[in-house]
Amino acid sequence: MAQPRTTAPDRNRDGEARIGSSARIRGRIHGEGNLVIEGQVHGDVAVRGDLTIAEGASISSQVVEAHALTIAGELEGEVNASGPVTLAAGARVRGNVRGSAVAIDEGARFSGRLDCEFDLPPELGGASRTEGRARASGRR
Repeated sequence: MAQPRTTAPDRNRDGEARIGSSARIRGRIHGEGNLVIEGQVHGDVAVRGDLTIAEGASISSQVVEAHALTIAGELEGEVNASGPVTLAAGARVRGNVRGSAVAIDEGARFSGRLDCEFDLPPELGGASRTEGRARASGRR
């Protein structure tokens, strides 16, 4: 008799794991690869791949760590990304954000501190890359 085949739940063809919109998780999430969160998470999240917080999703944590991070939902907590961070239109983020680059789309809300490298416009003194820290609050 053949053994039943087991597969990882909610994985798409690209090996991306997905936490569905009806999921409510309390605790730490960590792993390899990319992750899309569509539900609610209360706890730290650490992935070695890219993390997407979908529209309608929410995360409340001490720290969120990923390579690249795209936020379209809500996030409260500190963000540490080794790659770029994107706050999409409609995102609501409260906490400090660190990434290699940070993009805040029009319509996103952000309250916290940004820590990333950026290019200063020539009128502010340079075409060179500068590491900067900025404090921001409100709507973009």
